[in-house]
Amino acid sequence: MAGLSAATLSPAEESRFVLMLSHRQVNNECLAGTMEELEHTCPQLRTTLTEPAIFATETGCECRAPHEKLTIVQARRGTPADRPVRVYADGIFDLFHSGHARALMQAKNLFPNTYLIVGVCSDELTHRYKGFTVMTEDERYEALRHCRYVDEVVKDAPWTLSPEFLKKHKIDFVAHDDIPYSSAGSEDVYKHIKEAGMFVPTQRTDGISTSDIITRIVRDYDVYARRNLQRGYTARELNEKKYRLQNQVDKMKEKVKTVEEKSKHFVYKVEEKSHDLIVKWEEKSREFIGNFLELFGPDGAWVGVSPPKMAIQWEKKQMFQERSGRMLQALSPYQSPQQSPRGSPSSSPTRERSPSRSPSPPRRWPLSKPSPPTSPKGASASISSMSEGDE
Repeated sequence: MAGLSAATLSPAEESRFVLMLSHRQVNNECLAGTMEELEHTCPQLRTTLTEPAIFATETGCECRAPHEKLTIVQARRGTPADRPVRVYADGIFDLFHSGHARALMQAKNLFPNTYLIVGVCSDELTHRYKGFTVMTEDERYEALRHCRYVDEVVKDAPWTLSPEFLKKHKIDFVAHDDIPYSSAGSEDVYKHIKEAGMFVPTQRTDGISTSDIITRIVRDYDVYARRNLQRGYTARELNEKKYRLQNQVDKMKEKVKTVEEKSKHFVYKVEEKSHDLIVKWEEKSREFIGNFLELFGPDGAWVGVSPPKMAIQWEKKQMFQERSGRMLQALSPYQSPQQSPRGSPSSSPTRERSPSRSPSPPRRWPLSKPSPPTSPKGASASISSMSEGDE
């Protein structure tokens, strides 16, 4: 139809031909506009290191082209060719050190055309879920921006990645070490990422971490304090007095706690020993009272006593009476010597005694050993009679 001359066309055919050409032109323009919209406008990799990495916008990736899901095998082959593979890595990155840099290097080299996005959590989230940081969030943002492996930095990154966040930034994969990270009430904050096949593990660097660096500084605090004082820092800037006061308070608390524990242990031991002593004293007192009543009790003390025990008690009483008699005999005074008619003593130390006269034998208390009683009343009567004879 393009080769037809206008002279050979009727007016009606000519008008239809012009209309057809106009429709074709419109379709070509629409197709060209659609192809232009479908082109990927994702940020490309950094080609120079003369400028820091960019910050992510609040709206995320503004590319309007459809973002098809990739597998790890496809990404490692370098496909798709018209856009980079967007890999996300997040963390605190306090006291940025070689361990952090090595992890980001691994994430950057996962695929041939990796666009590395790094999320940095804010101070508020970090202090809430992990603890106080040495560097502020702005200092940590800037430290990441100047790392050569980072293409883009996300401020105030979420603690747990949501599907909306992944879609907003058009993230293909998430890179982190594969040790389960339990936090915010979850056993592993990357569990849903692993189940979706979007997780790519990296390796940790042994021997270096933020906690190790802080421990080293706290352990050698005196060395670093003197170092900074020599370099011109004042004691007020180092908060030396506050540290010493706090250290003394902590030591005092430890001492009080130790003394309290020792006191509780001592009181417990005293109570236990006191209880044992009271029990033993009660037993001994009962035994002593029982023995006393057996020896010196009234007549009724023999009531209810078995014959074998009665014989033993009778022998005890006999032994006691014998010992009492011996003591009285040893304590009784001797007889005074005989007086002569002239009033002089019958004997003197210089005179020898007459062999015909011998000194009278010493007086002994008559001790009779009656037989054991056969009944309680008999035993009581015998004891009474013996007592009267002794008197």
